[in-house]
Amino acid sequence: MTRIALYQARTGVDPQANARDLDAAVADAAEGGAAMLFTPEMSGLLDRDRARAAPKLHPPETDPVLAAVRAAAARAGLWVHLGSLAVKEPGGRLANRGFLIDGGGEIRATYDKLHLFDVDLPTGESWRESAAYAPGERAVVAESPAGALGLSICYDLRFPDLYRALTDAGAQVLAIPAAFTVPTGVAHWHVLMRARAIEAGAFVVAAAQCGRHEDGRETYGHSLVVGPWGEVLLDMGGGVNGLGFADIDLGEVAAVRARVPAIDHRRPIPPVERRP
Repeated sequence: MTRIALYQARTGVDPQANARDLDAAVADAAEGGAAMLFTPEMSGLLDRDRARAAPKLHPPETDPVLAAVRAAAARAGLWVHLGSLAVKEPGGRLANRGFLIDGGGEIRATYDKLHLFDVDLPTGESWRESAAYAPGERAVVAESPAGALGLSICYDLRFPDLYRALTDAGAQVLAIPAAFTVPTGVAHWHVLMRARAIEAGAFVVAAAQCGRHEDGRETYGHSLVVGPWGEVLLDMGGGVNGLGFADIDLGEVAAVRARVPAIDHRRPIPPVERRP
């Protein structure tokens, strides 16, 4: 049995303040007996005013939030999945990048969000992630105290082929850090998270942003841990920021996959025959 912690955040426009909150979350997670902490998408800065945000963005080598979390992880001896940060890439583009950090503060793996959120919602909200961000080019599974961890970020949730590839590569736990909008969260969050867990016979760990942020956006919250049978083990709700804890048993992954061996039954999909 492994205890994990999830940090449900209301990340703001000041990276220094966000770094202090993350530092405290790491210490509290370790004190609570967790072997690993999961944080949301955009844990270091959440600001849709790109002109205001630009001076606060850095390459990963000099990003102050990443440095602070690495130092906190090393002090606490705690692994951290830093759900994602906006980091500068050569050429001026940004990456929405997740970091797996070990208990010594070393970066064990990184993942850049593959699917970018370019959506016009019925509420009038319009998001164009591709205007500033470059999409990732690889899927990643990494070993961690929580098991073989398949990495993804937020909008990736809607693309089941990614999770098929991750479980084919051995993932036992699927990390889906997010900053989901409220309308899409109300409609789809729980059902999609449970579907990904059921399809994969894997745990889903989804640390989320929550509440009304300094830049005016509102995020859905409901950080979740879902078991491989599709049962919700932790739901942090839509109004509380802070830590939640769950105990996961990786033996359940093997048990569920033996009970419904869908992964073993996967076959290459033949070309689709379309008839008039």
